[in-house]
Amino acid sequence: MDRRSFLKTSAIGGTAAAASTLAAPAIAQGNRTLTMVTSVPHGFAVFDDAAVYFNNAVQAMTDGQITIDKKAAGELVGGFEVFDAVSSGQADMYHSADYYFGGQHPGYYYYTAVPFGATAQELSTWMYHGGGQELYDGLGEIFGLKSFHAGSTGMQPGGWFRKEIRSADDFNGLKFRMPGIGGRALGMTGASVQSIPGGEIYQALASGAIDGAEWIGPFADERLGFQEVCNFYYTSGFHEPGSALSVSFNRDVWDSLTPGQQAIMEQAAKAATTHSLTQGIANNAAALKRIQSQGVKLMEFSDDVWDLFGTAALQAMDEFMDDPMYAEIRTSFEESMKASSEWLQRADRSYVQQRDRVLNRG
Repeated sequence: MDRRSFLKTSAIGGTAAAASTLAAPAIAQGNRTLTMVTSVPHGFAVFDDAAVYFNNAVQAMTDGQITIDKKAAGELVGGFEVFDAVSSGQADMYHSADYYFGGQHPGYYYYTAVPFGATAQELSTWMYHGGGQELYDGLGEIFGLKSFHAGSTGMQPGGWFRKEIRSADDFNGLKFRMPGIGGRALGMTGASVQSIPGGEIYQALASGAIDGAEWIGPFADERLGFQEVCNFYYTSGFHEPGSALSVSFNRDVWDSLTPGQQAIMEQAAKAATTHSLTQGIANNAAALKRIQSQGVKLMEFSDDVWDLFGTAALQAMDEFMDDPMYAEIRTSFEESMKASSEWLQRADRSYVQQRDRVLNRG
């Protein structure tokens, strides 16, 4: 049975009536429940918080006409299986980080984060004003999906390590958790890279199955207890300078929504992006102080490590340039990022430097 046939015979809005015998306007006029599958357990700071915020916003803005039944990783499908579940019609929508699905198409890497790529501000600029959303729509058409950014982790640290990284040579044989193109790049440094779902990272670190891992940032990482099993926290990373989370709808489900409901979904996604980005910024500094007070050493990579990251990152991103859609997405992304960076360096970042200099004098 193909995807569209499956949806026409599946239950919609909590009823058993087949969609083929129930007109779309009638569906829209009644209350409806959509099933969302996610890639993390309930309660994960920032990541799951963004999904909860999105769902609550949708319910409020539709006056309860649409509610979203959120399934945590493992409740309906595994954390890395949500893409296939929604594409096939097993679930209505997912909330996740789309770089988990780079194996479906490498263009998806750019819709979460790429090494030395866009900050959160630059990424949103590309999405809303630089053609990123339109390319996202084209990518989704291949898989029967309609997607939006619906969350942001902001700048992510270099990660947690059980031992100090003294030079680039220390990555040889290092077992490290990192997804996306960042993970592919790290693998080119000699590390043994693993892509482990968020809910399984703590146990992998505690058991020694891996030597280190990256997650989101101090606020989210502290919630998971990584400070209990790792002594070294590298606070600057190369791999995810402004990572986005995404909500993605099965295309037939999306098309069954009214224009007003579709507009609500899009605006709720934008609101969730702003909320989660600022949530992390508001809480990370205090969390970092608590982590440090527990004996964790805050570290920075040496210049030779940064050079290693740069060489590997370019090599990893060049691997897919023979794919026309990937090449188009990458070109659009980099052109937008360059334009944004030129202005931000001249205006915002210069202002921040001067503000700190003036306020900290004497």
